[in-house]
Amino acid sequence: MTVNEQVNGSPRYRIRGPYSQPDFQAPPARAEWWLGLMCVVALLFTQAPLFAHGPHEEGGDPNESSVQGIVTVNGAGGESTPVEGITMTLRSSTNGDDPFTALTDAQGHYEFDQLKAGSYLEDVRVEGFRPFSQTLILKRGELRVANVVLQIDVVVQQVDVQDQTAKVATESSAPVTKLTQQQFQALPLAEQKFKEAMPLVPGVVRTRDGELNMKGEVENQGMLLVNSAQTVDPITGSFSIPVPLDAIQSLQVEKTPYDAEYGGFSGGLTTIETKPPSGQFKYGVMDFIPGIRGKSGHIVGLSDESPRLFFGGPLIKDKLNFSESAFYDFNNKPVRGLPWPHNETQTQGFASLSSFQAILSPQHLLSVNVDAFSNRVRYADISSLVPQPASSNDGQRGASIGATDSYQFQSGALLSTLFQYTRFDSNAYGQGANDMLITPEGWGGNFFNRSTRTSNQFEFMPLYRFAKFTWLGRHELKAGVDLIHRSYDGGSYSRPIQLLRQDGTLAESIDFEGNGYLGARDTAVSEFVQDHWSPNERLTLDLGGRLLSQSPGRSAAFAPRAGLVYSPWEDRKTIIRAGAGLFYDRVPLLAEDFADNPERVVTVYDTNGLPLGSPVAFQNACVGADHGEQSMRAACAADTSARNFAGNMQVDRQVSRSWMIRVGYAYSQTQDLYLVTPFAAAGGAPSVLGLANNGGSHYHELQTTLHFRLGETSQLNASYVYSRGRGDLNSLSSVFVPFEEPVIRPNYVGNLGSDVPNRMVSWGTFSLPWKLTASPVVDVRTGFPYSEVDTLQNYVGVPNGQRLPAFFSLDLRVYREFAFSKLPLMGHFKTARLRFGVYSLNLTNHLNYLDVYNNVASPYFGHFAGFQHRVDGLVIDMVD
Repeated sequence: MTVNEQVNGSPRYRIRGPYSQPDFQAPPARAEWWLGLMCVVALLFTQAPLFAHGPHEEGGDPNESSVQGIVTVNGAGGESTPVEGITMTLRSSTNGDDPFTALTDAQGHYEFDQLKAGSYLEDVRVEGFRPFSQTLILKRGELRVANVVLQIDVVVQQVDVQDQTAKVATESSAPVTKLTQQQFQALPLAEQKFKEAMPLVPGVVRTRDGELNMKGEVENQGMLLVNSAQTVDPITGSFSIPVPLDAIQSLQVEKTPYDAEYGGFSGGLTTIETKPPSGQFKYGVMDFIPGIRGKSGHIVGLSDESPRLFFGGPLIKDKLNFSESAFYDFNNKPVRGLPWPHNETQTQGFASLSSFQAILSPQHLLSVNVDAFSNRVRYADISSLVPQPASSNDGQRGASIGATDSYQFQSGALLSTLFQYTRFDSNAYGQGANDMLITPEGWGGNFFNRSTRTSNQFEFMPLYRFAKFTWLGRHELKAGVDLIHRSYDGGSYSRPIQLLRQDGTLAESIDFEGNGYLGARDTAVSEFVQDHWSPNERLTLDLGGRLLSQSPGRSAAFAPRAGLVYSPWEDRKTIIRAGAGLFYDRVPLLAEDFADNPERVVTVYDTNGLPLGSPVAFQNACVGADHGEQSMRAACAADTSARNFAGNMQVDRQVSRSWMIRVGYAYSQTQDLYLVTPFAAAGGAPSVLGLANNGGSHYHELQTTLHFRLGETSQLNASYVYSRGRGDLNSLSSVFVPFEEPVIRPNYVGNLGSDVPNRMVSWGTFSLPWKLTASPVVDVRTGFPYSEVDTLQNYVGVPNGQRLPAFFSLDLRVYREFAFSKLPLMGHFKTARLRFGVYSLNLTNHLNYLDVYNNVASPYFGHFAGFQHRVDGLVIDMVD
């Protein structure tokens, strides 16, 4: 635990927590950008002396030796492929110094330098490969080339490895950003959850309500695949099913995936591959030190406790392996702008992922994953304008079981069959039974809506990868079927809402009629075929298509996709990627039963408290366009789903061995989105709260990224993204997810809530003296848009026409690893490591405002509130 802040002149001890402090106006946006730019430049130049130089570089010591080489793996056809991301270990046989480590780059190259003459043992241990070791005797000033060829353990694992490594960087047509387990361990994250790391990807932002946004589309329109299986809330599509961070081997974000195997989304795609169970016993215990909260020099409880563990190994040697990853999450997250101690969102939950891998034969592999989770969040949506009594609680729990059977034929073809069942239960409810109050200064009373949902999802996907063949080049062809059935039952119950003027008089009331007994069903079947065709060594084409049938939804829809990778010169240091494709989203289950929601009855009052006319009942109904007019349908019928067109062009240039530059442009347009908007009575027709499917959005993105690899263990990534996102503001998910909006305004087209025209994000890992590692993250961006409203919550001026002040954050983590066996009484832990470190989030304690008084009737109109606070903490992990 560390001193985080001062409260009334006394130190306050906690890992996470705010303190009372008046709100201030942020500095001008121009100063924000200069400050962010200077931080990135400072990171580049202050780390330069730390980067290692080889012994034969100009100015190097001629008495020092070095070892370098290339790590490759041989494929089934005898071709040799370099492997990226392999950890090499070099131990001195002549002294007891800690071992050296190096990481292979995209060309499989590694290097150890500044070595003394003597005997060394080089060691490589990678899951799925046979252990490799060799002894090297170095002479003074020698440059030794030691290439490594890895051998694969079993044939089935060989197929899996080929699928992951054969597609080297020059052959991937879709722009991909990948985060690995090593980066999760090194980078400063607010919470040890995979969603916290995703905003490091250029083009991915976290909105004010905590939801992720990719290529201008909300999280609900994206897709999360875990081991190729859909792992989202079946009803809302949110990434609500947790995956223990220590079970993740890699996380990959694709904003425009051109592989026809992927479908069911109109936003971005996130894929997670979990670590397969190991044939050796492994274990780890992480984050077992709780955070302590203090006030006025006294300890007043725990701020958080989030221990994590993993363990596993062989149950039957060379036949059955097992692994278990789990975490418990207790977190009191404070919000500035509310009085202590009634200013915290309280989270409590757990998640467990159990994995089994059975090697049935050298050609036959069976993997089974069992996931169980529970999460409760009290006061989930509080802010400086929403106190605890007016907030909603959120509860989620569920389980899933999935199995993947893989069989390789003698021809080299592979048949993979996936099955997964998911159960997901959720509920949301307020803090009491009082009417909800909406004033110009925020919310009061108790939240109005209570909902319960129980959902199920079945997925079955056989996939056949044909043996590689040659015809006008090399072909890797695959085909498959994806069958998904979703269903849910639940209810929605609402209490009255009162809209008050600044003087406390009633301006409008919203009552509800009927209890919403809800339920919906959906089945989708997709057939797909994809060819990865390389006509020559410098050109690769991805060509494929996906045929979709939904019930309800689209009866038939074809989604063609095409991408290419071209290297114009023989050195392959310049790579051009381009592509375009169609994507069809899932049918929102909340659209199928929209008409069954409680109906709203609105009454407007004058300043004397008397009704201005009769109450107006808004009937829930689907509406469609008829000669430019809105026509009401008798019942809702979700007869379509969102359609997205996306395209990109990107150029990568390897300027030198140390750094690479990337420039890319991406475009995305979505049509047929479901919208919710009220229509007042006209021409004898009743007033309607209408659901329409004619919404849309579009997104442009221009990205520039610099990647520096300075030394084997130091790297820096710096990205600038210019983007614009506009579209309809009343999408179905924005009105009902995660909680129903109390006031539903007419729909308008404007800047999307995630629109950030300018953003610069930079992160890296650097080797420091005394074997320390530092991992900074700098994030500078335009503030999110917001709307000005009046007493009745109607828009004033341009919707989303105003912006919060610019955002700046500098996060930092510094840590060191120790060999556990060198600690007193710990000699029997021969391979265990102790990782000790500290971190700070928003190190400069910059005023990053989250809220604004946006009601023109408020005396505080235009004032910003609820800024982000600095968070310091301690990390102690023990891993084998």
